[in-house]
Amino acid sequence: TPWNFPNAMVTRKLAAALAAGNTVVLKAPAETPYSVLAIAEICRQAGVPDGVVNVVLTAKHTPAIGKELCESPLIHKVSFTGSTRVGKILMSQASSTLKKLSFELGGNAPFIVFDDADLDKAVAGVLACKFRQSGQTCVCANRILVQDGVYEEFSQKLADAVRKFKVGDGTQDGVTHGPLIHKAAVDKVQEHVDDAVAQGAKVLVGGKKLDIPGYFFEPTVLSDVQSCKIDNEETFGPLAPLYRFKTEDEAIQIANNTEVGLAGYFFTENIARLHRVAAALEVGMVGANTGAISQASIPFGGIKESGFGREGSKYGLQDWQVLKLVSIGGL
Repeated sequence: TPWNFPNAMVTRKLAAALAAGNTVVLKAPAETPYSVLAIAEICRQAGVPDGVVNVVLTAKHTPAIGKELCESPLIHKVSFTGSTRVGKILMSQASSTLKKLSFELGGNAPFIVFDDADLDKAVAGVLACKFRQSGQTCVCANRILVQDGVYEEFSQKLADAVRKFKVGDGTQDGVTHGPLIHKAAVDKVQEHVDDAVAQGAKVLVGGKKLDIPGYFFEPTVLSDVQSCKIDNEETFGPLAPLYRFKTEDEAIQIANNTEVGLAGYFFTENIARLHRVAAALEVGMVGANTGAISQASIPFGGIKESGFGREGSKYGLQDWQVLKLVSIGGL
């Protein structure tokens, strides 16, 4: 499991695995081990027998442990949430035993604002989708596509809203956003900002690391974004890049022009367009007129190089089961 939602990521997998009758070996993320250990202790207190929920901790030997879990014949299934790069490695290793896999991998979610959208609702959707967890979610908007006719108005509304954020220590009054996970995360956001600006983008809000102790980056809005690294790389930070488009077909083409397909979002007040665009987006999950799609009852997962399998809902339970036929004769 990953570090960004250390309790939710564990419970979403663990609950389904146990409900299907499995025992579990959980490799905890090195960045957030205590959350995982707390869940294991809760399981113990709840009466889960010893050996049913097992936790492995490591900071230095993650590749070796991953390889062992993938290649061991004692392991019947591997569920992984993380990067596409690592997912491909695990899939290759798991081929040695042809074990069952579920992968929820990287995303590059488009967020499309059409000229018939309710702009205030669309801004609220971006704030909820892009800046939740300071942008450190696999389903947050990575590319915000805005139609020509409303581009300027939407840009101004979004910039005004983001200026109201307060970044800092979460124990202080009024703070809305905290730090990123580590220095590499901050450096990647800065790299994406600098690259976009070098290609002609303009900084409307933010744009740099905060000059305070810790890994804090200003919530950032860029306008007039052209072709840049953000097109094909997941930022995983508080950066909202605004791209301009003219037609619905152009928006779909831009949105789908990526190797991954986890989530996609769009805002429109036209019901016909809603159904057209929802069908055309090459993603596993679509948010239409909403920036929030995660809940226990929905099948969470992607297509293309965002992986396969689902978590949550009855489909998530099925991913932890196998079918067996028993045909009885002579009765």
